[in-house]
Amino acid sequence: MRNLIYLAAAMLLLAGCAAKMDKKAAMSGAHAHMGHVTTGWKDTPDKQGLLPTAIAEAKIAAQHAGFAAGKPADLAWMKTHIGHVLHAVDPGVEAKGPGLGYGVIKAAGGAAKHIGFAAADKSASKNVKTHAVHVEASAKNAVTWGKLIVRLGKKVKAAKSAAQAAPMVKKIAQLASRLNAGEDVNGDGKISWGPGEGGLETAAKHMSFMRKGEGLK
Repeated sequence: MRNLIYLAAAMLLLAGCAAKMDKKAAMSGAHAHMGHVTTGWKDTPDKQGLLPTAIAEAKIAAQHAGFAAGKPADLAWMKTHIGHVLHAVDPGVEAKGPGLGYGVIKAAGGAAKHIGFAAADKSASKNVKTHAVHVEASAKNAVTWGKLIVRLGKKVKAAKSAAQAAPMVKKIAQLASRLNAGEDVNGDGKISWGPGEGGLETAAKHMSFMRKGEGLK
């Protein structure tokens, strides 16, 4: 009888351990995709996360957009630095420049896609699903702005005069500043994660909330 009691206790202990292991394994799907967004992805420069890559490229784009806008009477200057902006936003459009060679559009689009995968995974908690909406919306805003920058940038590169190019360069500089910082579209004094407002910094903030809620560093 005593042996049966010991055996039953051992089986309960093993069952409890197995349940913990299964729960841990089940959580790995959502957490893995979160890691692709924040920690590392296979084809980014230095294999860093998609969101940090997007933020780094956006900083380069904003810097060179500012350079371009600083000399509105110099067509060659504007074209040179808008080329640098395009390289940081989409190196498929401009192959050479000071960017990382990955591009805001690809990195931000990848971040939006992978956080969507995290939320859709069967292991995703309410915390993951809630903040994934915020991260995805903000990352997609950056993709939208990036595509507008590319459209305008091509027109600047084709411009025949500084007077023709300057207004487009000014608009590019405004869009480039939004990539990371976002914009207070509705004038309520804050930048939310919603469509047209949140930028990559907002996406990063909500990823931080998500990771903290999951007990991740």
